[in-house]
Amino acid sequence: MKTPERPEKTKTPEKTTPVGTRERIVRATSRLLQRQGYEGTGIKQISREAEATLGSVYHFFPGGKQELAAEAIRHGDEEFAVLLRAGLGSSADIGEAVVTCTGMLARELRASDWQDGCPISSTALETVGRAPAIEQAVAAAFANWRAIVTEHLVAAGIDAEDARELAGTVVSTLEGAELAAQIARSEEPLLVTGKHLARLLATYR
Repeated sequence: MKTPERPEKTKTPEKTTPVGTRERIVRATSRLLQRQGYEGTGIKQISREAEATLGSVYHFFPGGKQELAAEAIRHGDEEFAVLLRAGLGSSADIGEAVVTCTGMLARELRASDWQDGCPISSTALETVGRAPAIEQAVAAAFANWRAIVTEHLVAAGIDAEDARELAGTVVSTLEGAELAAQIARSEEPLLVTGKHLARLLATYR
């Protein structure tokens, strides 16, 4: 008896791992805080945006809004860190890498219709002095970003102490440029900042 031919195998589409409820809540909170700040964001809105029940929100974050905001800050920290690493790692020339980095920020900001600037600044300013958990998460985020920039500056041949100080300058300048770009609804502040940061860094090599 002839064995029936086996059907040709077809390539199955790649499966994507579904995002769990907790992660959806954190991501939704991060985006809302980024766009409308801490005071303008409520737990009910977060639950709607995350497609989660209020009970789920409080199950994962029994400390309420402050605990959730601190976790959202940590999420925003890592999001921005990924972009920094990609931009600064794009070229062995640190000046070119910074220009690439500001270009990436500019494109992402334009793609969000100028809404998604720094993922933590609005919440940081609104809660300073009255939400220790959030303050700690914000301080850790800025320290992380400065450490990433410092690492790349040292790898580019800049003295470690200069690199540490310059990293603070780079992060602060990017923050200001991103805000200016949002207000102007233009990529120009970020692109100009990239060009001049590159010139500054060239004087240290």
